[in-house]
Amino acid sequence: MTLPRPHRHDLLIALAGLSVGVLLWSFGLFTTGGRIFEQHWAALVPLAVMAGAEALRRAAPQTALATGTLAIVADQFTNGNLCTVLMFTDVVYAAVVYGTPAQARRIPYTTALVTVATTVAFLVWWQNALALLVGVITGLISFLPAVTGSIVRNHREAAESARLRAEQTALLAEMDRAQAVVAERARMARELHDMVANHLSAIAIHSTAALSLDDPGTTRQALSVIRENSVAGLAEMRRLIGLLRDSGAEREPAATATLAGLDALVGQARANGAASGLRFALDDARRDGAGLPAPVELAAYRIVQESLTNALKHAVPGEVRVALAHRDGALRVTVTSPYGQRPGPRAPGSGAGLVGMRERVALLGGSLEAGPVTSAGGAREWRVRAELPVRASEEERA
Repeated sequence: MTLPRPHRHDLLIALAGLSVGVLLWSFGLFTTGGRIFEQHWAALVPLAVMAGAEALRRAAPQTALATGTLAIVADQFTNGNLCTVLMFTDVVYAAVVYGTPAQARRIPYTTALVTVATTVAFLVWWQNALALLVGVITGLISFLPAVTGSIVRNHREAAESARLRAEQTALLAEMDRAQAVVAERARMARELHDMVANHLSAIAIHSTAALSLDDPGTTRQALSVIRENSVAGLAEMRRLIGLLRDSGAEREPAATATLAGLDALVGQARANGAASGLRFALDDARRDGAGLPAPVELAAYRIVQESLTNALKHAVPGEVRVALAHRDGALRVTVTSPYGQRPGPRAPGSGAGLVGMRERVALLGGSLEAGPVTSAGGAREWRVRAELPVRASEEERA
């Protein structure tokens, strides 16, 4: 069994109390007289024991309180020392502040009962007002320190709880900030890929064709397409960089891609895919071209854009069909393209486009299917089908 190691501050308090008590004893300054043990040295025994309890006030508060209680009772049978009483009040206070929670709750009630019991006992015994004075003194040296310690402990626990809540709030705020940064980076990656991939794919296809075919006319046509896509891609890249650099305070908001631009998008794909034997058709069966919430229109536009880009990269010669329908509270986007082993040059792909499409659909709570299928005529096709839910309230506002 290892003895508790006293705190150095408690040792200083115990040494100071013992020194002052010995000084009072040396001058013969006692609290009472005519006790059972009238010898002057008898008052030093409770004083020394109380000093030892004071040294353990923080390391072992329960032991210190039990020892201090025995010492203060023994002090009543001697001439008494004021420092013994004062150190006892500090031991009671420390037992509440540094003791266990159960001990901290129990001590104030116990000292209150002791105060009341002492007052009643002396009233019955003496039957005069001096008994009330004894009760007041008992309360001052036991109940009052216990109540003071309870108040201090409650304040400390409240402060600790507030500190923990502040740390938890700061941790949650940091987690939210990190998640927001990750979400923003993912959004920026999707936008950058969707805006530039179409142009770069066309550039890669036509530059490969120009290098592989020794035909001045074909080379000139390929270079024209390369220039157009380079200029358009550079313009969109500059716009995105401008949005990232600008704080947005005095800058007008940039126009968001909408389904109204599908005709231009399909026309651009038609021009880029003509050399590869691709034809493009758009079937927009929405209700009178009804407007949709901006997030839904942007997601649908980007899905069509990425699907057309993939068709330019991988589709075999044939017709690429884009179909839109708005019914049952959802926008359905379907893009089909011929599927098979494509001859001639192909642009490399990384799969980031499909990942971006799935992320966009997931953010809106929709569904996405992408993969090869067999059409009614038996031909193999690559089909992308997305269903984007539209809230009724948003449809009404639109």
